[in-house]
Order: sequence, then structure tokens, then C-alpha cells
Amino acid sequence: MDPKTNFQADEHQRRSANYKPNIWKDGFLESLNNKYVGDDYTRQSKNLIEHVKKMFVETEDLIAQLELIDRIGKLGLTNYFEKEIKEALDTIENSNTCITENLYATALHFKILRQHGYKVSQDVVGGFMDEEGALKESNYWDVKGMLELLEASNLAFEGERILDEAKASATVALRGSSVWNLDNNLARQVVHTLELSSHRRVGWFNVKGHIHAYEKDNHANTISLLELAKLNFNMVQAALQKDLREVSMWWNNLGLKEHLKFARDRPVECFMFAVGLNVHPGYTSFRILLSKVINLILIIDDVYDIYGSLEELKIFTNAVDRWDVGVTEQLPECMKICFQVLYNTTCEFAHEIEEESGWNLALPHLSKAWADFCKALLVEAEWYSTGYAPSFEEYLSNGCISSSVSVPWVHTFFSTTHRDGIKEIADFLHKNEDLVHNISLIVRLTNDMGTSAAEQERGDAPSAILCYMREMNASEDTAEAKIKGMIDNAWKKINGKCLRTPQQVSFLSPFINNFATNIARMTHSLYQAGDGFGDQEQGSRLIQSMLVEPLPL
Repeated sequence: MDPKTNFQADEHQRRSANYKPNIWKDGFLESLNNKYVGDDYTRQSKNLIEHVKKMFVETEDLIAQLELIDRIGKLGLTNYFEKEIKEALDTIENSNTCITENLYATALHFKILRQHGYKVSQDVVGGFMDEEGALKESNYWDVKGMLELLEASNLAFEGERILDEAKASATVALRGSSVWNLDNNLARQVVHTLELSSHRRVGWFNVKGHIHAYEKDNHANTISLLELAKLNFNMVQAALQKDLREVSMWWNNLGLKEHLKFARDRPVECFMFAVGLNVHPGYTSFRILLSKVINLILIIDDVYDIYGSLEELKIFTNAVDRWDVGVTEQLPECMKICFQVLYNTTCEFAHEIEEESGWNLALPHLSKAWADFCKALLVEAEWYSTGYAPSFEEYLSNGCISSSVSVPWVHTFFSTTHRDGIKEIADFLHKNEDLVHNISLIVRLTNDMGTSAAEQERGDAPSAILCYMREMNASEDTAEAKIKGMIDNAWKKINGKCLRTPQQVSFLSPFINNFATNIARMTHSLYQAGDGFGDQEQGSRLIQSMLVEPLPL
């Protein structure tokens, strides 16, 4: 037997993360098929869209207009009414209307305008705060108002202290309110928002919940909107099922899971990550590509964290850095296969870009992103191997790269950017280094918050929490509070980058405002209650709801 595959004789003891087998069976995935495809449903959808467009004309009251726009967003329908929403908000902005009669109206006005990239000052909230900067107690009865204020405050930029105080006050007040005295829908919203604000959630994952909530309102003027939302959800689900079948077939044909039994076999969760970045049916090729990329990130991460010896990992890193299959000859078969799949998948994608845009310089950018990721993982492996304890700053500096954000970032850029914009990637990457850093910071810290306990149990390299506790001689609660504060601050910087100058529309705006920020949102979804990739049970209900169960019409 080859000594490299004789794990008992090998001086390197192979570890195990004890990942459970994949709960999503191939036959089940390939059998997914709902009926909401074809011209009949498309025509029905177009008719309902026209009905909803009339609602913009018929809705004259300012608050009602804002509520309509808010509802359309929560139901996942904004892309059908971009023109109508822009016209309505342009009118509101140009009228210089400032709503100050009640907290709910003011907070909703602020939230909607800022969500859609319009300049609106935090000062509009100031009138509801007392001299100490806290929310006036006279507003505590207005639970809907405090809820909207809390949602609005999560759109804050750096230095907006009024919104910081508003967020703190609204949070304390809502936690102190008795949700049992509220109607069920409002109580659920309070719990939901206190857990994680809508701004940090993947919008599509909450569409079903909003549909169920709005169904109970019994407003006659929302019937067409609800019918459209339900039909759209089912039509999108049908498109996603088709995409998932293709991803499943790709994964099975690779044969990687048979060779890498130590690694996570999670194609459905990887596909859900891609869905979280963009659910639009027109982005099929993007979702399939990104599912492959996320799958490879997981596998490579497990190669470094669990399987490879330090010497093997150095060889693997060198192979990726040189982008040379020949370098892997000294490696165990499973690591050779892993690199070969990475190499083939990346080269195929680069070739597709060349065919579509006529630009043949994508591969250096793609391979560099993979090399940087692997080098950062190697640093962590060296820390583990030598028992080195990095400082908090040192850990984060490397951890932002090992978070892997640059890998989906670059692949997403090439997959979604207009062919004329692809040639500007070097300038684009340079100008958006801060944005990548802050998204990476959120991914790293959120990941650590969700997986630190499990990784500590199996003896992996330290997390941000452990590094901070050790360096500052702090308790776990203090470390978690510090990290949550860093996540909040990173979001403020992202808000400023994405929302401060909305009128500067370019072909890159959708990429920055949607795809890029959704990487951070998707990470919150994955790690909010633990390890969303390692523990499948955690996310199985969401996957069942999003990909399997259509809404009854």
C-alpha cells in the first residue's frame, strides 16, 4: 500500500470533523418538479403586474405609497416595478415632504428613501429623542413605530449618532414590551427584527412569511399584489428546481464525494448560497457557477482544516499559486483530484468569459483569488501545526482572506458584469478594496460566532472570539459584544458605500448594491444559529420551504 494513503502509518494523523452524511438524496433532488412553468403562468403574471401598476396611480396618500413600496419589496417583487417606484420616490423627494406627525410615518419614510438610495438626513428622527439622546417614553406605546425605527436605524452610516441612539432605545423598549399583548403578526415581526434586522437578511428567504402575514390583513386593495407574489414565488421556485437539478448532476458526475469522504457533501446548501445572492430566474448560469465555486471553497477548506499534513498543504498551495497540475504529483490521490477539479472548473469558466466578451485575461484574476485563499488557509494550518497563538489583529488580517469572500466576489463580477465592464476589473477591484474588506470582516466574524464552539471542540486554529479573550483577558460575553460591535460598524461602512451616492448609476451599481452585499447577508443566514454548512438540520426547513414546497394558489 502507498504510504501516503496508509493513514495509520502516516506520521500525520488525519483528523475528522465528523460531518454527517448528506440528508438530501440524489433521487429526491432530481425528482423536484413543480408545475408553474410555461406561457399560461407567464401571461397570468403579466396581467397581475398591470393590475399592481394601477395601484401606484390610485394610491395618492403619501404613507399609503410608502407602504405599497415597502410591501412590494418584502414580497420580492421590486424588479417588476422599478420604474413606478422610482417615479413615486422622485416625487416624494422633490416635494421636500418631511413627515414628522408620528414615529411610524417618519421612520418608514426614512427607511424607504434610504433603502432606495435617496439622500435623507438622520435629523428627521431627532424630534422623537429626548435631551439625553434616548427615545422619548411617549413613543413606547407605538410598537409599529419603534419597529420601523429599529429597521431604519440599521441603514445608518458611520458617525450617525442619532440613529445609533435610536437603535439602542428602540431595542430596549421592544425587548421590554410584552409581545403577548400584540396581535400575532406584529409580535412575530418584533421577535424577527430583534433577532436580525431585515436589512441584514436575504430578502427572498422571508417572502413566504410576508405573504402569510399579509394574507391576514384582508385589505381589498392588496389582493392582486398577493396573487402576484404567490404566483411569482412558485414560478421562481420552478426555475430554481431546474437549476438545482443541474448542480446536483454536476456534483455527482465529479465523483469528488467518493474520494473526499472527510469533506462536507453539501451541494444543496451551496446552491442556496447562490440563490441568496440573486434569485432572479434570468441568472441561472450565475447560480450554477457560484454553486460550483462555493462547493469547491468548502472542500478546499476541509482539505486544509481536517485532512492535509502541513507539507502536503504547502505543495497544494504551491500548485494553486503556480496554477500547475504537475506540482500535485507528490500528493495523495484525493488532493490531486481536488486540485484537478478546481483547475478544470476555473479554466472552463475563464474560457466561457473569453467566448462571450472576447477578453482573455480572466484566468489570472480567478486563479489569484484561489491562490490568496489557499495561502491564508495555509497560514492557519501553520498556526495549528506549531501551536502558535496569533494576536487578534493578526488573526483578522489573515482571517478576512481565509473567509474566501474574494473568490465568489471575482467569479460573481465576471459572471454578472456587462461585457464592456469586464475590462475594468483591475480598477474596479482597487476602488472597492474597502468594500471587500468590510464584507470579508462580516463573513469572518459571523462565521466565527457560529462555528467557534464546534471548531474549538475538535482543536482547530483559534477563532476571533478566542484570540480576543486571550489577548484582552476578557470573558466570552465581552468578546462576543466586541465582535458584534465590529460587525455593526462594518455594516455602516457598507451602507455608506452602497447607499450614499445612489444617483451615480452605472452597470456596476447592481453588482455592488445587490450581489456584493448579499454575500454578507447570506453569511448571517448561514451562521445565525450555528454552522449552516456543517449542520444540515439547521437549514433544512428553509431549504424545504424555498426549493420544495410551492404556495397553494
